[in-house]
Amino acid sequence: MAQMSEQPSNVDQRQERVRIETERHRIEGVLTLARDGYRSRVSDVLNASEREFITLTEVTVSPLEGGPVELHPYMSLARRHIVFAVAAPEQA
Repeated sequence: MAQMSEQPSNVDQRQERVRIETERHRIEGVLTLARDGYRSRVSDVLNASEREFITLTEVTVSPLEGGPVELHPYMSLARRHIVFAVAAPEQA
């Protein structure tokens, strides 16, 4: 008999693409949020005092002063470095 893998359900989560700027970089990536209620808004995650880092996937990092763009599958970003964050357009 085949054994089913125990993977967490994504039913209670949704993903939102965000653009974040630090003093030196523009960062775009996907933030995983709760579908409803607590931690369902980007501002909830950014204002969570118990977390020092936020996690993004499918990340693009662009230096504000120009230079090569970096692509990363995963990034943890220290909240204290965030200058602002907005919703980003979905990539084609």
